[in-house]
Amino acid sequence: MEGCVFNIMKYSIHDGPGIRTTVFMKGCPLTCWWCHNPESQQVKRQMVRFPDRCIGCGKCAEVCTTGAIAIEDKRMKVDIKKCISCGSCAEVCYAGAVEMAGKAMTAAEVIKEVEKDNIFYEESVGGVTFSGGEPFMQPEFLLEMLKSCKKKGIHTAVDTCGFVKKDILGEHSGFIDLFLYDLKMMDEAKHKKYTGVSNELMLNNLKELTKLGKRIFIRIPIIPGINDDDANLEETGKFLSALNGIEQINLLPYHNIAMEKYKRLGSEYSLADIKTPSDDRMDEIAQKLKAFGFKVKIGG
Repeated sequence: MEGCVFNIMKYSIHDGPGIRTTVFMKGCPLTCWWCHNPESQQVKRQMVRFPDRCIGCGKCAEVCTTGAIAIEDKRMKVDIKKCISCGSCAEVCYAGAVEMAGKAMTAAEVIKEVEKDNIFYEESVGGVTFSGGEPFMQPEFLLEMLKSCKKKGIHTAVDTCGFVKKDILGEHSGFIDLFLYDLKMMDEAKHKKYTGVSNELMLNNLKELTKLGKRIFIRIPIIPGINDDDANLEETGKFLSALNGIEQINLLPYHNIAMEKYKRLGSEYSLADIKTPSDDRMDEIAQKLKAFGFKVKIGG
């Protein structure tokens, strides 16, 4: 069983309890305007460019079989529509001006990397977190890794938006110790505008997980002008308070540090002018949700 992974982050402390290894998987059904991992949205590998590193040697253009690369003014120019993400250019670029986001790995290879930090998991009550993108975009690959972790006694967490078929979610849930469940906003029309999909399935799946008695942390990205209004916060609090088993809410303040990633992928970033919410505003939002009886934490 092979899947596509774009990063394995060791010693992570923001993706669940304890010290964890976070496995970032490719593919996501959403296109959130504020996505901080745009390289995760496509399941396939993608070219990532670092123009400042390019020395204009032309090796990349020589090996490109589709004519997607040309050298102009001693710099690499790419026609993304022609690129098939084969990775040949990255293999010959000794200046490091081209890299590939995404690597084919077997489930066994991933778990071998995860197991290297077993001692940290045991000491900190940590484990592995499968993130993305959306891990459920590669359901068979995810399930094989989850089963392997359970056999080895490794705590499992999945960071998900919940946009997954109910039967798949149910099949996987028995091997997941903790859900880090992303909740963007309550208004369906706004949700579709800013993420590309309706939130109906996601809200229904969250209800189902609470009925199964699963351990759940809610994660809410706070995007100024989009989902930080009092009406959305009030509706969010009411919805969550009607469910049983929500252990805590994590508020994730917006930041634009991913802007460079979009440039490297040849994509546009929609929220360049939005500022990070102030500490005072984040505290206000936390207090509003605490009023519903929740434990609220600012940050991962």
